[in-house]
Amino acid sequence: MRENTTPRPPAANDIRLRKLLDDTLTAPHWPEGFVMRAFEHRDAQALHALLEEVFDDGADGPFDDWWPRIAGDAEFDPALCFLVIDGKGLLAGAALCWTSGFVKDLAVHSESRRQGIGEALMRHVFLTFRERGAAYVDLKTNTVKNTAAFRLYERLGMIPVDWEG
Repeated sequence: MRENTTPRPPAANDIRLRKLLDDTLTAPHWPEGFVMRAFEHRDAQALHALLEEVFDDGADGPFDDWWPRIAGDAEFDPALCFLVIDGKGLLAGAALCWTSGFVKDLAVHSESRRQGIGEALMRHVFLTFRERGAAYVDLKTNTVKNTAAFRLYERLGMIPVDWEG
């Protein structure tokens, strides 16, 4: 396995946020018609397509480049990739996390937003990492380009920390 490379340097308005995994965590509430399930290898292409659509920056490259890089990363654990499926069986959202307690990607399909999927995914992530003995979970977001996500993370009690963690 390849070592996880250092994340790209922060862009303007990027911020690192942290959630302390204390006793105040609450269970996720999954919106009606949506279910969370574990990642399976066959989900890789759908996950890549969701990330491409949501982030629309081409940074991950084509699937054939992206998947070996993700699956071969020392911090990748399929058990830390959580998928939300809608009533039609389509991927509505996902959280891809590194074993170090870092949310690499949180994405909700545009047709499934504003229903609580992102919040439920994050609450599930928090509880999962607490069960694994982690003290906190971190992520990176952009306060200008991703204001809705930033507001969600603030509501969830995430606080800014130094970029280096």
